[in-house]
Amino acid sequence: MKTAIVTDSTAYIPKELRDRYNIKMIPLSVILGGETYREEIDITASEFYEEVVNEEKLPTTSQPPLGSFVELYEDLAKDYDAVISIHLSSGISGTYQGAIQAGDMVDGIEVYAYDSEISCMVQGFYPIYAARLASEGVDPQEIIRKLDEMKESVKAYFMVDDLVHLQRGGRLSAAQAIIGSLLQVKPLLHFQEKVIVPFEKIRTRKKAMKRIVDLLDKDIQKGDPLQVVIIHANREEEAEKWKEELQQKYPDTDFMVSYFGPVIGTHLGEGSMGMGWSKKM
Repeated sequence: MKTAIVTDSTAYIPKELRDRYNIKMIPLSVILGGETYREEIDITASEFYEEVVNEEKLPTTSQPPLGSFVELYEDLAKDYDAVISIHLSSGISGTYQGAIQAGDMVDGIEVYAYDSEISCMVQGFYPIYAARLASEGVDPQEIIRKLDEMKESVKAYFMVDDLVHLQRGGRLSAAQAIIGSLLQVKPLLHFQEKVIVPFEKIRTRKKAMKRIVDLLDKDIQKGDPLQVVIIHANREEEAEKWKEELQQKYPDTDFMVSYFGPVIGTHLGEGSMGMGWSKKM
């Protein structure tokens, strides 16, 4: 059985990796200044952060149109027997449900929609692993089982730099934003039950980043080899420096740097930093 792997743009998998593993990508969109841009196609992360500072109105985002899913799956049906379509958490987007709906509308190919229950490059771990398995001829049901197995070790923590940005997006009350800004509170967030919720409130950016490293250290000490990604919102230099420090501290752990693209960056705001990891599979 020949199985195709699909994900959406919020996995932020670099194009060279998508090409290497033959992963198909369907984009979400950001609406900025009255224009709609498909992320990773019409607008890059750096372009988004350059533009958004000049906008008074907060950008909005939209999931892929159902027709885009149908068109992609129909095209894949010409060469594949099945497709595993891996998407950002269903708790923050309807993209996963769109994949399910489109799968029911397409003949000639079996569509397995998969809820990563997370986003960004941590989400990207799933399609890369799935693509490796598919290339080895592993059947779709077994790939899904192995993705579930990996999910047990997946963790991610995000630090939001700008509380006012969260408040404008309706995810924090105005009072919390004002008090938090005065106290320099940096909310540490994580995914729980498919949605983003507070993990801890920490007073400074430096302490928040140290707390994330403490959480990583606990899992590294368990002895399983980990893959780790540092994720930034227009703070590449800071992210690279953090990676360098961690790579020296944990030489046997694989680190990479990724970013919060336009869609996720809209909700978290510039300056956010995060880290995610899973067992190497």
